[in-house]
Amino acid sequence: MNMKTLYLECTMGAAGDMLMAALFELIPDKQAFIDQMNGLGLPGVHVAAEPSVKCGITGTHMRVMVDGEEEESEDVHEHHPHDHEHPHDHDHHHEHEHHHHDHDHEHHHHHASAADIDAVIEGLSVSDQVKKDAKAVYALIAEAESKVHGRPVSEIHFHEVGTMDAVADVVGVCLLMEEIAPEQVFASPIHVGSGHVRCMHGILPVPAPATALILTGVPTYGGQVQGELCTPTGAALLKHFVFRFGDRPVMTTQAVGYGMGKKDFQRANCVRAFLGESEGEREAVTKLECNLDDMTGEEIGFAMVRLFQAGALDVYTQAIGMKKSRPGVLLSVICLPEDADHLAAEMMKHTSTLGIRRQDMSRYVLARRMETVETSYGSVRVKVASGMGVEKMKAEYDDLKDLAEKHSVTLNMVRKAANTAIPGQKA
Repeated sequence: MNMKTLYLECTMGAAGDMLMAALFELIPDKQAFIDQMNGLGLPGVHVAAEPSVKCGITGTHMRVMVDGEEEESEDVHEHHPHDHEHPHDHDHHHEHEHHHHDHDHEHHHHHASAADIDAVIEGLSVSDQVKKDAKAVYALIAEAESKVHGRPVSEIHFHEVGTMDAVADVVGVCLLMEEIAPEQVFASPIHVGSGHVRCMHGILPVPAPATALILTGVPTYGGQVQGELCTPTGAALLKHFVFRFGDRPVMTTQAVGYGMGKKDFQRANCVRAFLGESEGEREAVTKLECNLDDMTGEEIGFAMVRLFQAGALDVYTQAIGMKKSRPGVLLSVICLPEDADHLAAEMMKHTSTLGIRRQDMSRYVLARRMETVETSYGSVRVKVASGMGVEKMKAEYDDLKDLAEKHSVTLNMVRKAANTAIPGQKA
């Protein structure tokens, strides 16, 4: 059974407007989408799709204006004699408004809190699913900014022009995802760029601190192009919607979309979106195993933690009987084939084994996505898995644990509240 599959190629990074433009090229009624965006009532926002050519390839640049103003980013040009890939102008990277300002003397725009943004999204004439997705994406950004600046999320404020610009990008991508309705979303590892970018707080390294936090656990690389290629909004959209990062799956492509950035490099500055069908229920995996009979439980537990941190999909143990009638432990690691060599090295490093067995296989999987539900205790992320005629939903344990500790209640009380908020789920 084939599944509707979307693959996002982010070899030149990703910003919210680039993702929106790439998805925009996949839909049949493009004018209807532009009319819908401009009819949402986002304060001062006007959206226009413009043809754009990068390295001879024609695609779409999505221009988002707020009161006639378009937010710009400013890469800091550094001179390296062997690096010739420098931008010639500034991109439509607007997310560096996501910073806390106690006393802002640099401009006269108002600022909006995270709660203000949620209220704006809630007031839009879009489906409940689009609202949930948009708020979940913005929650990722706000949480990252909160950690960067050491302030509670409630104290994080956003530069008004850039915020409405980013909200338009987020809502636009969520609307397009709803219309395209892929059953599974994959993406390439993300090229984040290199160098430095100038923002209101000064000059920051690329990727910007918030972007780096959002992309925790996501495969990224940089150094080949100088400039900011992935923004916090782009990172949060990918983190929210993408099921797995890696190579493009075997798929029958039906449409390809090009979302263009504004900067010019020697390489085409675009996000490329492939829409088609693939055998989504199965994916290639590798199992690594070794027998252990001379390690303590604490040592094995530490090895398991390090293997998860190194990218294992699953790590587990089983009690076994070994030669000379000695009891032992079978350590098993499930991983993507491309991670097998690296994880085998980690197993050698953190266990006493002298040999590791490898078995290449495939597994049946459901397409997964994250949603967010609101409870009386706070927001809880919910993992939704669907495909092969079933749909399953489960509240994220870490969110349940954090809220239970915060409100001094039991884990089960928070879980019941979350289950009540999940459509069709029993408390």
